[in-house]
Amino acid sequence: MMTNLFSTFDPATSMKMSLNWSSTFIGLMMLPSMYWIMPSRMSMINQKLSTTLYLEFKMLLGKKSSGMSVMIISMFMFILYNNMMGLLPYIFTSSSHLVFTLTLALPMWVSMMLFGWLNKSQEMFAHLIPSGTPAPLMPFMVLIETISNLIRPGSLAVRLTANMIAGHLLMSLLGNNMTSSSMVIMPLILMIQTGLMMFETAVSIIQAYVFSVLTTLYSSEVNYEKTQSPIPFSGL
Repeated sequence: MMTNLFSTFDPATSMKMSLNWSSTFIGLMMLPSMYWIMPSRMSMINQKLSTTLYLEFKMLLGKKSSGMSVMIISMFMFILYNNMMGLLPYIFTSSSHLVFTLTLALPMWVSMMLFGWLNKSQEMFAHLIPSGTPAPLMPFMVLIETISNLIRPGSLAVRLTANMIAGHLLMSLLGNNMTSSSMVIMPLILMIQTGLMMFETAVSIIQAYVFSVLTTLYSSEVNYEKTQSPIPFSGL
């Protein structure tokens, strides 16, 4: 019995070496492999999803960013499998911790910033002042855009963590109340739990998509062609 509502997110166990974080890589074993000439349905779904995401990310990043598109698709699949695994009973939800989300967001953001400032310094300076900004407001816009760039990895990490925690807390709360409820209220709670489970499944897919799309938009500021005019981007 839970002594604390947040104990479901505690990675520590009574074992000397906690195995909860190993669930992060269980999803990798579920990736379909091409063993046969005719692909399975899971392989076809995975290939169709990857192709759709590749075409969309390639449109945002440009024709010369195929490698970046493949890396972001891999990150999307990794987050999606972890979100889905967290919906199963007795499996630790690693995507509900900032350790997991910051590990994905921070290195990606740092690498993009280093690449942009070292190789395309002029274009990076141009992004700090959107086109059409009056001269008196330019110092304030530089400050605002700098703060916006600095909080991007934190916003990516906190957004994914907060959305995964919110639904899991509600499901845990309803599950605890279900054990002590009467036979009259139990069918109603069971219906709510079923609807909430479907909603959390949709949230798991959407949050993985939002994380990858925002990463793509942030990297598109660095990877666009030099012949193009800088695209103003203000805000998150």
